[in-house]
Amino acid sequence: MSSDGLWKRRLAATVLFLTAFVVAAIPVLAEAPAPTPYNPKPAEGDLILPMPGDAHMVFRRVQVPGKGFWGDQSRIIQIGDASGGIFEGLQRTQISGSFPTGEQEAWEIVLAKYELTRGQFVAVMGMDALLAASGDPEDQKLPTLQGRAQRDALMMPLTYVGHGDVAEFIRRYNQWLFDPAHSERVTNMPKVDGVPGFLRLPAEDEWEYCARGGLAAIQGGTFDDRLPFAAAKVDEFAWHLGNAKHQLRPVGLRQSDTGGFHDLFGNAQEMTSGLFRPEIWQGKPGGVAVRGGSVSTPAADLRSSLRAELDVYGWNADAKKVEERKSFNTGARLAIGSNVVVGTAQRGEIEKEYEAYKADLRKTMPVGRTLDNLVSQASVQIGAADPIIEGLIKDNPALKEPLKAVQSTLDKARERLELAQRESARSLAQDAARNGVNLSAYLSRLTRLKETLALAKELAETSTRYQEQVAAVEKSMGELETALGEQMQGYKDKIGTLGEYEKAYIDSAFTELEAREMTKRERLVMKLLKGHVQGFAEQRRADTELWLEEFRKGFAEFSDS
Repeated sequence: MSSDGLWKRRLAATVLFLTAFVVAAIPVLAEAPAPTPYNPKPAEGDLILPMPGDAHMVFRRVQVPGKGFWGDQSRIIQIGDASGGIFEGLQRTQISGSFPTGEQEAWEIVLAKYELTRGQFVAVMGMDALLAASGDPEDQKLPTLQGRAQRDALMMPLTYVGHGDVAEFIRRYNQWLFDPAHSERVTNMPKVDGVPGFLRLPAEDEWEYCARGGLAAIQGGTFDDRLPFAAAKVDEFAWHLGNAKHQLRPVGLRQSDTGGFHDLFGNAQEMTSGLFRPEIWQGKPGGVAVRGGSVSTPAADLRSSLRAELDVYGWNADAKKVEERKSFNTGARLAIGSNVVVGTAQRGEIEKEYEAYKADLRKTMPVGRTLDNLVSQASVQIGAADPIIEGLIKDNPALKEPLKAVQSTLDKARERLELAQRESARSLAQDAARNGVNLSAYLSRLTRLKETLALAKELAETSTRYQEQVAAVEKSMGELETALGEQMQGYKDKIGTLGEYEKAYIDSAFTELEAREMTKRERLVMKLLKGHVQGFAEQRRADTELWLEEFRKGFAEFSDS
């Protein structure tokens, strides 16, 4: 073989080797699941359960804070909206998951990715059952539809059916899943101590926690926002009155939120498992609580806290009779739940954990508190003894003097608690004011440094010897930004604690501080602080961006002279 032929063979072998090497180096990407009428927007992390035929239902996992069954203080969340409707009063509650994740003792909620559709109802119950249950005349045309028209119709949220019809669907779907002859159907079902969960409607706090963005939103500081997305982008995430005009749409057409859920806001409002009460945990029990708004809700009214009452049995004034309510814009979204106790061994573990929880953490949870702080709680408990002592004196005149002595001791204890609350409120306000003074000073220094940086950059364009000055100024600005963030965090934390006190103690704290001699800067900080505490006490929301902007404006032209 000639040297030229040998060279060509070697070249071909080298190219072949390199080609094979490059191909081997390219990662093989798993093929994304194909969209289906039951999962039109497949995504990583989808949990899929089978349904009769080729149907299925898709769920998303949402982790809750804290560890273990009982959790800790990090599980206390705030729900509601002080600026919302009369049934959305701010409440604090402990959010809990239904299933352990298996990682670091964490727990999670499992909620359906989409609203329950007509197609899923038909898969379990049959077409005849839908036609019988539905109050929508248009549904009677479903058997005559073909192709895409039928597919789109079956992808619509299941609405115009009664609450009892949804409950029956859930019962039948659970029965199908747990057929002993088909254990494979619950392969993907989340489990507690090896026991599979079951389908149900979500609780109101579960629904709102997921709608607000869950743990990621808590960690990102956006959990208390009215919406989990920018209000200006509502059209991208929700079907509402403005873009839907009372007309429902197939599920999954809008973007998913950060948790991977579609149509949590708008389209059909969704039934929850709880009875509607004026406040979630108290008040007169009524119909069924529904969440999320619908195609009949103005965009400006959509919010995570929005809740309404579905009168399961409503009064028909025209017919003068009570009838089962079927609403054109009310549907459902399922959740996967589990029993609290699933076995003897697991109950033993819960009981074992409870002793430590009861001794330490329970008193800090909403269920273990009567008021917002422990000092107030003690004051209330002392006050509860007054009528008992009065009753004892009335029934036992001979014990009047010793009981009066007890009453006197309690009165002194109450006075000391009163002083303690006033002093604590004053101390918090004073510390917050110090954070505010530091904030204002850092903002003034940042303004000057920005001017210096602009000049240094301008000079650096003419001479490289100014580059070091640019770097030094940028470093100083970075350090100041970090320090400013720390001061704002301290300011926010102290306002959050102070805002829990009764108004009388807050007013007393500011009255005392404002009576002291203060510098011009301290006086302006005190004015801002007072407004921020008042706003937090009313809204139970720390708006640090607004607060910082008000500091910037307040000290923009400020001079200590």
